[in-house]
Formats: sequence, structure tokens, C-alpha cells
Amino acid sequence: MSSSEWRSAMKKIILAHGGKSPFARRLLKELERSTRSRREVNLNHLQRVADNGEVVFVPGKVLGGGLIKKRLTVGAFAFSSTAYRKIMEAGGEALTLGEFMTRYGRGSGVKLVG
Repeated sequence: MSSSEWRSAMKKIILAHGGKSPFARRLLKELERSTRSRREVNLNHLQRVADNGEVVFVPGKVLGGGLIKKRLTVGAFAFSSTAYRKIMEAGGEALTLGEFMTRYGRGSGVKLVG
């Protein structure tokens, strides 16, 4: 799948679940960034900035650097396999964009990280 096809698929998911909410508009804006400037966040950063039980979204990729001990619900455009595994082992949830938008499409109570 090319970058433009991926971006188009992500836009459809955001618009289908988030409509024109400020959260959805912000995610659409983040999708317009070039692949090289898209955000990458390590788990140690999530450990520092999020509280236990919090819902966070990373408009980019979550990487597996560092430790995470908090039970977080994390949504992102992409996860490394290590990050996904560590989040699940800590008792949290790692949600794809579609899963995240189904649950938290309006963005209420969601912290954007990155």
C-alpha cells in the first residue's frame, strides 16, 4: 500500500467515526505531515506524561524504547511490535486507529501525546 493510499484509508476512518469534531480535525491535520516528519514516541515518554488508566493517542508511531508500568489505553497510527507487546504486558490496551475512533471518536477525555 502506498503512502497516499494509506493516508486516504486513515482519513476515511477518522471521518466515519469522528465527523468534524476538533479531535478528528486535529488527526486529519497530523495525517497531512510528511512521513519523515510524522511523530514517533517511545514508551518511556508515555510513562512520563500519562497517568495510570489514562486514554492517550499518538498521531504517529509508538516505539518500544523504555519501560511502561502504567495501564494505559493507547491509540496510534502505528505501533512497533515491541511497543504493542509491552503495552499489553503492562495491562493496557494498544488500539489501532479504527478501534480507537470507534470508542473515542469525539476525543472526549483523550490526551494527545507527541
